[in-house]
Amino acid sequence: MSTDDLHLRRVDAVRAWTSFVTLGDGGEPAVRPEILRSWELSGVVSPTLTHAPLADESDTADFWRASPLQTAVTRVQDELRRTAEDGDLVIAVTDEETRILWTYGGRVMRRKAETVNFVPGGRWDEASVGTNALAIAGRTDAPSMVFSAEHYAEVVHNWVCWAAPVHDPATGRRLGVIDLSTTWDRTHPIGLATARVMARLIETAMPTSARAVASNVPAPGEPGLTLTLLGTAEVWLDGQRLLLNRRQTEILALLSMHPSGLSVEQLHSLLYGDSAVTTSTLKAEVSHLRAALRGQLSSRPYRLTLPVATDIDEVQQRLRVGDVRGALGRYGGDLLPGTDAPALVEMGDYLAVSVREALLADPDPDAVLRYSELAPYDTHVVEACLAAIGHQVHPAVPLLKGRLAASGR
Repeated sequence: MSTDDLHLRRVDAVRAWTSFVTLGDGGEPAVRPEILRSWELSGVVSPTLTHAPLADESDTADFWRASPLQTAVTRVQDELRRTAEDGDLVIAVTDEETRILWTYGGRVMRRKAETVNFVPGGRWDEASVGTNALAIAGRTDAPSMVFSAEHYAEVVHNWVCWAAPVHDPATGRRLGVIDLSTTWDRTHPIGLATARVMARLIETAMPTSARAVASNVPAPGEPGLTLTLLGTAEVWLDGQRLLLNRRQTEILALLSMHPSGLSVEQLHSLLYGDSAVTTSTLKAEVSHLRAALRGQLSSRPYRLTLPVATDIDEVQQRLRVGDVRGALGRYGGDLLPGTDAPALVEMGDYLAVSVREALLADPDPDAVLRYSELAPYDTHVVEACLAAIGHQVHPAVPLLKGRLAASGR
């Protein structure tokens, strides 16, 4: 579009926005149906707000570290940054609740983004800031563009945004959205296509471990608590994802491992070890967790009072019956990567050794290939598998030999 065309489009958008804000339901603004629907959902916020609300910084950082999106974005961040710098864009990746987890911006847009909290922790759902491309893409699970005054908040009327949902490639579940934003006068017809390409780029970079454990996600409405703790951290209550910080997830993991319950002293020891953390801090975390679980966490002792399923239990159960391939299908990697809770570190080591020993005893080729993705430098298991296959013809042999070559053996 020419500069004049863009200016006329902006004038029309401002006129429609003014009509809607002034007349409410009585107006008939000439905007796309998806924009009008979003405006209608945005009435809970003021169109004159100056910035997005911020979520807790530590919670956001904990969620980002545990998310498979973090691994995927890290793998492709050079491409994302080049795109941002070449187009003077700010790029954002959100969680499924449209909370920003990661951003990168060109020189001009980075400063503009910071002034409106378009930064990690910023909440950009419609209930927080009104109409924007991130919110619409997240709510509709489809790519979205929002131009100038199509935004509900006047503070971003100078922006144009393109957003596309990011899905788990194994399950199809939406993990969040990626958004590209710049000033309205830099609107380009390939903006939305670029957002789609960036979303696919992230999806293809998703960690294999995250894809494997994704099958543990419960169906919508399934009762009880489901914990995915190996290689990542996800908590589902009755089919709904809970957004918990790292400590709360660690507490849940420990309680799931001790179904008969733990005293406050026992839980403190298992969680913090010798660290100088007060029991009041632990009690505060448990209180928040109890609220998230709708009261299904009893006291004296602390005990979960609802059905619980974990990938830890499933891996152990499959190992007990000799189902090595099934165990590796559920084993997503380290237990809560980065945890410093003594009991969880110990359990993680126990599981890792158990899986490895099971593979050495029964080196199923498919299971060994899966394991080699998680532990690429553990060549001993691969060598044991190739020795067990011997001179037999097996489709896994070239892949196993490729693993050895890639590790320098």
